[in-house]
Amino acid sequence: MIELIRNTKIDFMGKRIFALVFSALMIILGIVSIVQISRGKANLGIDFAGGTAVQIKFNIDIPLQDIRKTLVDGGVTEFDLQTLTSENKVLIRIKKGEQTLGGRSKKIITVLSDKYSKENIVVDSTTEIGPKVGGRLRNDAFWAVIASIIGILIYITVRFQFKFSVGATVATFHDVLAVLGIFFLTGKEINLILVSALLMIAGYSLTDTVVIFDRIRENLSSRKKKSTSDIVNQSINECLSRTLITSLTTFFAAAMLYLLGGEVIHDFALAIMLGIVIGTYSSMFVASPVVLLFGEDKAFSKR
Repeated sequence: MIELIRNTKIDFMGKRIFALVFSALMIILGIVSIVQISRGKANLGIDFAGGTAVQIKFNIDIPLQDIRKTLVDGGVTEFDLQTLTSENKVLIRIKKGEQTLGGRSKKIITVLSDKYSKENIVVDSTTEIGPKVGGRLRNDAFWAVIASIIGILIYITVRFQFKFSVGATVATFHDVLAVLGIFFLTGKEINLILVSALLMIAGYSLTDTVVIFDRIRENLSSRKKKSTSDIVNQSINECLSRTLITSLTTFFAAAMLYLLGGEVIHDFALAIMLGIVIGTYSSMFVASPVVLLFGEDKAFSKR
């Protein structure tokens, strides 16, 4: 197997208190963001807040500022414009609103058609989501994440021990909440695309954690006079090269999506990149240290 670095002897467990304090802060940030999302105070996409989205393709080149001015002059307010320059398309989104569903999309299309003529405009798609449907989608997304975490807890309990499953579950919660908290803090839009990224992050984080747990179990079976902390350090160091190679490869793939995939996929790729970095950190500094909180002699004992 290709090794990026060899024979490392990093004392991961010696830094676990600082890591756990930092991780606790990230978890708190994530919990705060969930509370704000439930109150509708975050930057929610139309998936969760309700609203209108219209994607239009222009057969002629029109500057974005001209489209914005046309919409404002036509009485369309409080909208977001997102351009897909490579395809000469524009995505117009309006969150919430008191107008009847269907009325806002028709108004947008009418205003642009009157200005640039129907021959120069192709309506690719229109989406109308009412506030009640948005609220239901928000709740469904929350329970989807919770269900995945419970599945992880059961899987690790069956494969290892319940103590291991607690460490893996806390690490997964940490990763999901940290990415969600960063998106909330930076004002990024929270929508179903982000939820799908969070579910991918949960799976990615679990994979790396399971590899390290497997190595810990192997080393414990052949332990001599080493302490449990030394065994954990040894196991993480032995997996470090594999962890870094896997993380860097996945990170570069996500980075290419971010740079070349277009604006629509930017936030998804950004969430994946953040999740890879945070997941790599948590597999080393969160999962195993949480298991050690049960007590070094008991934490990794055999069944």
